[in-house]
Amino acid sequence: MNLEIPQSVKVWSQFFHPVLMWVLLAISFYALYLGVQIRRTRSAEGEVKKELIKGKFNLKHHQMGSLLLALMVTGSIGGMAVTYINNGKLFVGSHLLAGLGMTAIIAISASLTPLMQKGNDFARYTHIFLNVALLGLFGWQAVTGVEIVQRIISKM
Repeated sequence: MNLEIPQSVKVWSQFFHPVLMWVLLAISFYALYLGVQIRRTRSAEGEVKKELIKGKFNLKHHQMGSLLLALMVTGSIGGMAVTYINNGKLFVGSHLLAGLGMTAIIAISASLTPLMQKGNDFARYTHIFLNVALLGLFGWQAVTGVEIVQRIISKM
């Protein structure tokens, strides 16, 4: 049995990955903000600390991180799947390789959570370093992704 995907679905499916990734980039910056607030809460004292605790930044950061992990992994796989469906191959280049690296980085960063919850500062600083690197790669991916979308549109 050979299942044929309608051409209109093939064409428009190419835009799901870029839109999702731009949303995830915005969520990443929100997660960064929440992480900074956690650091502020950790070092604050007295009434300031009590006020910051009310923001539940720890819980929100954890929730955003979980959302980012799930959607980045599925979005990366989805982007590769749509590329393969539409072209019969993947284009192995810097965008794909950096995206795969980002997927690995976010998984490693998330895996440090149990150690951070036990107060392991090395895990915490590694988590911060990995996420800063992830954001840098993500910004670069956004630029190269726009170039890819422009090529797709020019061929429509």
